[in-house]
Amino acid sequence: MERIQSAIAKARAERRDVLASGAVPAAASPAAASPAGRTPAPAAPGDAAPAPAAPAADAAAVAALWAALAGFQPDPRQLVRNRIVTAAGGREAVPFDVMRTRLIQQMRANNWRRVAITSATAACGKSTVALNLGFGLARQPDLRTVLCEMDLRRPTLSAIIGLREPLNFARVIAGAAPFADAARRIGGNLALALNRGAVKNPAELLHGAAVGPALDRIEAEYAPDVMLFDMPPLLVSDDAMAFLGHVDCAILVAAAEATTIKEIDTCERELAAQTNVLGIVLNKCRYAGPDYGYEYY
Repeated sequence: MERIQSAIAKARAERRDVLASGAVPAAASPAAASPAGRTPAPAAPGDAAPAPAAPAADAAAVAALWAALAGFQPDPRQLVRNRIVTAAGGREAVPFDVMRTRLIQQMRANNWRRVAITSATAACGKSTVALNLGFGLARQPDLRTVLCEMDLRRPTLSAIIGLREPLNFARVIAGAAPFADAARRIGGNLALALNRGAVKNPAELLHGAAVGPALDRIEAEYAPDVMLFDMPPLLVSDDAMAFLGHVDCAILVAAAEATTIKEIDTCERELAAQTNVLGIVLNKCRYAGPDYGYEYY
């Protein structure tokens, strides 16, 4: 773990030297990469102007819309089998709770709402991280969280939580269906917008002009404090790059013993060109030392 952290720090220092010299490729310009309709975020985290706030909504109307969402109660045993450990809290949830707290602090400090969660390649555990963050945020009763499934080629969230309904969030972001048709409420303050099966032409859909207004409509009507987006892997297709201009920041999930330093550096560069890099999560680490444990419980 220390070697990975050291290599990441070295790569970031080299990149800062390049930026300071002014040798920035034109293709890395956030203005060139971001879709119209949303102010592009600068590359350096923390330097962003606050994202425009969602239109003010009547609290009673928002509460009524949340209450009207169809509810779903996942089987706790199914969640644990699939490594979703934050629904009930406890010792296993602590690392995700630390991540949740840091996320909330950054979101509030910068007036951000939208967080993309991605990885370099498949099988890094980004969907598991996204769901654990979602369930962890749901344990904060004063926060409303929406988790949207944007990995349209290989959607997995329904299977992880045991939901069998044929939901189709792709139709929502295409402007062809209301949010309630594809969302299920868990508890009182977590909504999951899901896809049951793969979607045709996902990159073209995510490039579409309807995506921005659809997301703005969800923010205006449901007033979520946090919107999480489970994105496709960055190095597998251009799907994630087509969408990143719609978010305020991004988290990169790396798999220990699988994701390479070169892949992490490449992905961090790509993310920084379009949005703010909130952090890198090292997942599937089997050999964490005692300094990384939590013995409070």
